[in-house]
Amino acid sequence: MSDAFLKEEQLKKILKECGSAAVAFSGGVDSAYLLSVAAEVLKERCAALTAKAVFFPEREQTEADAFCRERGIRQIRISVDILLVPGVAENPKDRCYLCKRALFTKMQDIAAAEGFAVLCEGSNLDDLGDYRPGLRAIAELGVRSPLREAGLSKAEIRALSKSRDLPTWQKPSFACLASRFVYGEALTEEGLRRTEAAEALLADLGFSQYRVRVHGDLARIEVLPEDLSRLMSEPVRRKVHKALKELGFSYVCADLGGYRTGSMNSFLK
Repeated sequence: MSDAFLKEEQLKKILKECGSAAVAFSGGVDSAYLLSVAAEVLKERCAALTAKAVFFPEREQTEADAFCRERGIRQIRISVDILLVPGVAENPKDRCYLCKRALFTKMQDIAAAEGFAVLCEGSNLDDLGDYRPGLRAIAELGVRSPLREAGLSKAEIRALSKSRDLPTWQKPSFACLASRFVYGEALTEEGLRRTEAAEALLADLGFSQYRVRVHGDLARIEVLPEDLSRLMSEPVRRKVHKALKELGFSYVCADLGGYRTGSMNSFLK
């Protein structure tokens, strides 16, 4: 048995020991895999908690709903006006901490009210290698991170998801829309929706991994290095430029460094 499958057995043991669990479910690779295993182990003693908020694109929420519906997993949807959380709209360096603290506090309250013993979330072992203040909030609240506890990496989660025939196994990595904005730039619903629309265009054009990073009225587009030539080819370049200008960006540029996770963190000292 491979290391990944041994770790999956450890994950099952961790979840079984929980007794019952609500899983914070965004529809992404990690939380989909965690939910799949939790539903297998805990059955009706498991449910998905999905937050509806301006930080999360409608496309992601629709996919999360479909994942639960197709597998008969109970899903509890909650609405959160995250921009009203003190400090979040100002987008400080610890924005993720403030957001996660508020979001998971509400999720914990709901999980407890529904009779679940624990709240679980889907961060993996690789998440420890970047600037992620949200992990501090998770630790402070006592939210369980079974994937990390089992020592699972992103690559292993993708491989195990494929073995389970989960549609998310090769889904591109995603982070909340707030991560598209340079720290210190105010977050507004209008700005977040504009960024969501810009990224939806890239998805519709067939780009698999992308980000539209926002610096004031400048949009900095990140795609995989091998996709840069297609982004700059006609008529794709013209279509993207026209659409983003119509969305309100004064300047539209391509990042020659290509897509990379946490690129906004490079601005931190």
